[in-house]
Amino acid sequence: MRLDEKIAVVTGGASGFGAGIARKFAAEGARVVVADVNGDAAKNVAEEIGGVARICDVSDAESVSDLADFMYERWGHLDILVNNAGVTHVPGPLDEVDLDAFERVGGVNMRSVYLTARAFVPGMKARRAGAILNVASTGGVSPRPNLTWYNATKGWMITATKAMAIELAPFGIRVNAINPVAGDTPLLKSFMGGDTPELRAKFLASIPLGRFSTPEDMGNAACFLCSDEASMVTGVAMEVDGGRCI
Repeated sequence: MRLDEKIAVVTGGASGFGAGIARKFAAEGARVVVADVNGDAAKNVAEEIGGVARICDVSDAESVSDLADFMYERWGHLDILVNNAGVTHVPGPLDEVDLDAFERVGGVNMRSVYLTARAFVPGMKARRAGAILNVASTGGVSPRPNLTWYNATKGWMITATKAMAIELAPFGIRVNAINPVAGDTPLLKSFMGGDTPELRAKFLASIPLGRFSTPEDMGNAACFLCSDEASMVTGVAMEVDGGRCI
């Protein structure tokens, strides 16, 4: 019960790593709001873990503001914010990625961190407490070809994490990130440019531990970083990648 009675929001919590984080947080005692653009999927996860589902487009200012209003009206505060929602573009040469795809990746992966900070940091400052976790990627540390603009957004997120940690430390707010390697999630096909046994074998060969990240891996790492056990940890971008970035 490391997160007993903590109030947490997990964006993109309806599937993949976000669902794994939501499940772990609930198992550790947190009251979890599963925020996702897919309302039905969010409801399914929330019902499973005894949490609350909210539809939220994290790239939209009004939608994020509505989420914050709901949180403060129901509980009066937020202890943990997990910026997990993320998208990628179809792998391809950097000069051939169309503008719509570029703007969507930037909106979900970067603009969302700004919008959620604007919505929730003032309340955390007032309480002089809070933990923020940004789900970045190994792509922000050791980029792969043909995912340039996705990699760039995750590198931005890692830098934002460190900058946020420095600025918010005097207010008792910790900010960390985790860097997963690809997992068997809805984004895997996009990362690999397809999904065949051959492509999987090639990808797994780049991971020393020889397997994909799992939602459970992310949940365990996130739980530690957002718990009081990590009270002296801020500004860290923890690689949860089976050795991929070594």
